[in-house]
Amino acid sequence: MSGNEKIGFIGVGFMGHGMAKNIVEKGYALTVLGHRNRGPVDDLVGRGAQEAKSPAELAKQCDIIFLCVTGSPQIEALVNGPDGIKQGAHSGLIIVDCSTADPVSTLKLAADLEPLGVHFADAPLGGTPAQAEAGQLSTMIGASADVFTRIKPVCAAWAAKIEHIGQVGDGHKMKLLNNFLSLGYAAIYAEALTLARKTGISVETFDRVLRGSRMDCGFYQTFMAYALGHDPAPHKFTLANAAKDLRYLAALANASDVANPVGSAVKNSFAASVAAGHGGDFVPTLTDFVAAANGVKVRPD
Repeated sequence: MSGNEKIGFIGVGFMGHGMAKNIVEKGYALTVLGHRNRGPVDDLVGRGAQEAKSPAELAKQCDIIFLCVTGSPQIEALVNGPDGIKQGAHSGLIIVDCSTADPVSTLKLAADLEPLGVHFADAPLGGTPAQAEAGQLSTMIGASADVFTRIKPVCAAWAAKIEHIGQVGDGHKMKLLNNFLSLGYAAIYAEALTLARKTGISVETFDRVLRGSRMDCGFYQTFMAYALGHDPAPHKFTLANAAKDLRYLAALANASDVANPVGSAVKNSFAASVAAGHGGDFVPTLTDFVAAANGVKVRPD
C-alpha cells in the first residue's frame, strides 16, 4: 500500500497512462492534468483519480508530480508557463521529469526551483507502453539522496528496475546514452535489412539467423515485429521523438568536447526520415524509408 504522498501526473499518453494507472491502483491519491484526448484521462478518473484543469492547480494539490511529455521545451512550458507548476508550487514539492530531455535544461530548471524549496529529479524510462501498463518499466534516476528516498516507493508502482544514477541531470545523461545505443541499432537494422533485400536475402531468412543468436535482444524483437508482420504496435516510439533524442545527444557530446561521428550518422538517418514527412511514424518504419531510398521494399507486396 502507498504512503501519504499525494501524486500528480501530467502526460498520460502511450507511456504515461500505464504509469499513472499503476500509481492509482497501488493506493496513491492521484491527480491528473486534463487533456483534449479524453480517453486516458477518463479511464484514470474512473479508477479513482482526480482531474486538475491546469499545472498550477495540480501543483497546489500534490506532493510529487510526474511529467511524461515529449522533451525539454514542453517541460519548461509546464513549469514556467503563465499557469504553470511554479505558480502553484510550495516548499517540499518534488517534480519528477520522466521524459527524455536535455540535461542542460534539467540542471537549469533544478537551480531555478531550488530557492522556492521545490526539488527537481529526472527519471527517464526504459521499456514499452505494454511494460508501462504492466508496471514493468525501468528508470534511471538523477536526484539527491533525500529526494530519491521519497520518490522511490512511488516509482516502484510502475517500475520493476530502479537505478539511482547520481545527482540531478545524471538520469537524463544516461538515458541519452541508452537511446544512442537502441536507436543506433534501429539504424543498423534498417540498413542491414535493405542490403539483405537488395542482395536476395529475405527478411525471414535474416530473422532466422539472428533470432536466438548473440545479436538477439528485446529491442531487436519489437523492431522486427514490424519488418516481419508490419505490426508497429510493439514499438510505439515515433521517428520524430527519436530524432529529438539524438539531437540532445549531439548537444551533450558538443558540450563535453566529444567527437561522435557514429551518433551524427544515426541522427542524420532519423532526421532524413522526419524531413521526408514520416515523423509521426514509429521507429521500426525507418526500414521502409531506408529501403525506399535504395529502390527496394523489405517485404514485397
